[in-house]
Amino acid sequence: MIIARLSLTDFRNHAAAELVAAPGLVALYGDNGAGKTNILEAISLLAPGRGLRRAALPEMVRDGAAGGFAVFAEVQPGDDLPPVSLGTGIEPAQPGRRVVRINGAAAAAASLGEWLGVLWLTPAMDRLFVDTAGNRRRFLDRLVLALDPRHAQHGNRYVAALRARGKLLGDPGHADPQWLTSLEAQLAEHGAAIDAGRRQMLAALSAELARQPDTPFARPLLTLVDSDGAERAVPSSAAALKDLFAARRRIDAAAGRATAGPHRDDLVAAHVATGRAAARCSTGEQKAMLLSLVLAHSDCVARARGQRPVLLLDEVAAHLDPPRRAALYHRLANQGGQAWLTGTEAALFADMPGPVTRFAIASGRIVAG
Repeated sequence: MIIARLSLTDFRNHAAAELVAAPGLVALYGDNGAGKTNILEAISLLAPGRGLRRAALPEMVRDGAAGGFAVFAEVQPGDDLPPVSLGTGIEPAQPGRRVVRINGAAAAAASLGEWLGVLWLTPAMDRLFVDTAGNRRRFLDRLVLALDPRHAQHGNRYVAALRARGKLLGDPGHADPQWLTSLEAQLAEHGAAIDAGRRQMLAALSAELARQPDTPFARPLLTLVDSDGAERAVPSSAAALKDLFAARRRIDAAAGRATAGPHRDDLVAAHVATGRAAARCSTGEQKAMLLSLVLAHSDCVARARGQRPVLLLDEVAAHLDPPRRAALYHRLANQGGQAWLTGTEAALFADMPGPVTRFAIASGRIVAG
C-alpha cells in the first residue's frame, strides 16, 4: 500500500500542504513543533479509528481556520489495483461529525480499512507494557483491525450493548428480563467475534516473531489474560459468554459495571530471551519489543492480504543506536511497501538505503529534498 500524494487543508499547523511520495522510505525532518507528527496523524485518519493521537475532531482544525479541515490522499492499494482517492475531515457546520469520501463518494469510516492499512509507533506508546489494560486492548484491537475491518463493528456493537445492559441493571425495578437476555445475546455474539479476532492476531504475530530469530530487536512472548491475570487458554464461545453475563447480573449490578468479558481482558508480554515480564524490563528493552511487534504485524498483514500496510514511525530513529538504526532501515527498505519516519535532524536519515523521499518541515512549511 502506497500513499502517492497527500494533501492537508487547515489541519493542525498546516494551512495548505501537499506531499508527493514514492514507494520505500519517506523521511520527515525538522525541529520539534514543526508539524512532522501532524503529517503522520493526518495519514492515520485515512484508516478506521480516531487516529494516532485519539484526539477530538475539533482539536485538529488549524488555529484561525474557519472550523473545518480536510485530509486527502491518492493511494495505490496494490500492484494489480487502480489508484483510489481517500478523503476525510470535518465541515464547519458539523464540527463533531467526521466526513469520509472514497473516490469522491460518501462512505463509512470503517470502509477505509478495505483500501488502506496503517500502523504506527509513537513515543506516547513507549509505556504500553506498563500502561493500563485498556490501552493495551486498544493497541491489540488496532492490530486486528488492520487485518479485519469488521473488528471495529463488533467492538462498537459490543460497547453499545454493554452500556444498555448496564443501564438496565442500574434500574432493577424496571429491567425487562427479556430485553436483558437479548442484550446479553448481542454481547455474547460480538464478544466471541472480538475474542476470536484477538486470538488469531496473537497466533499470527507469534508465528512471525518465531520466523525472525536473528532480529537485533528484543522479541516478546504474547499472552491474553482475563481480568484476574489468568491466561485465557480457551476461546470464548458465544454460548459461554451468554452464560457468563447471565450469571453475573447481580455482581455487575452491585459493581455498577460489567466485571468480566472481553472488555476486561489484557495483553501481557515477556522477553523471550530472559522470560522477564515486559513491564519489568528496561525502557530500551520495552521499546525494542514494541518495535518487534510492529514489524511482525506489518509482515502479518502483508502475508494475509498480499499488501503491506503503511508504517508511521514517529521519532523512532533517535532512540536507536547506530547498528540497530541501520538494521531497521535495511529491513524497511527490503520489505517493500512504504514507511514514513520522523526525526529532528536530516543526519538521522543520511544512511537510509534508497529509494528515499525526503521532506524538510519548518513551521508548517514543507520542502521536498
